[in-house]
Amino acid sequence: MTASLLTRLRRSDEVTDSEAVRLAGAVSRMESFAPRATVCRAHVPLDVSKLLIDGFVSRQCTLLDGRRQILAIHVPGDFVDLHAFALKYLDHDVVALTTARLAVVPHEQLREITDSEPHLTRMLWFATTVDAAIHREWIASLSRSAMARVAHLFCELRARLEVVGLADRSGYALPLTQIDLADATSLTPVHVNRTLRQMREAGLLDFRAGRVEIGDLDGLIRLASFDPRYLYLDRTAR
Repeated sequence: MTASLLTRLRRSDEVTDSEAVRLAGAVSRMESFAPRATVCRAHVPLDVSKLLIDGFVSRQCTLLDGRRQILAIHVPGDFVDLHAFALKYLDHDVVALTTARLAVVPHEQLREITDSEPHLTRMLWFATTVDAAIHREWIASLSRSAMARVAHLFCELRARLEVVGLADRSGYALPLTQIDLADATSLTPVHVNRTLRQMREAGLLDFRAGRVEIGDLDGLIRLASFDPRYLYLDRTAR
């Protein structure tokens, strides 16, 4: 159940077998969610955190005029609300973008880990700080052109999915809608549709039927000015 998380963590540092067993033992149950179902609601007290096993999940908020802003997209191997362990509630909703399966880890189990497993605690802390780095990059991306902004999101998701074995240079499954992409990039669906058409005509990628087919990864990276260092994929002692 924690295989994707362990794969992600082990990309950045060693995780011992005993730490892996401790992490797996912290899971109390599994939960499944239909597309658009709320996983966690803003301002509701939480005593568990959830690890995404399958599917895609977003952090999002709804503006006063009813518009949705996607704040983050989570992929398998991500804790979607680990920071709630310290905060006790979220200031935003967590919503399934697709059918999603999540492992539930009680905060009591996380408390025991933080008390007895200092290195594993640092690795979980590392995961939350990478989430924060991704948030900062998303904010910076608002200064990019529409095409570069969308290209950057595709590059980021490809890099993150590759870590857990769900992407390669040729593409990856992404069963999201153009509306999802628009809400994640602060663009209109019409603008996203036009941008995707331009990228397809340029031979960079084709996004259809829930899959990203990459025709020119190097060109896509250049267009996005994508620098993966903010994902902290280098392996070093934490």
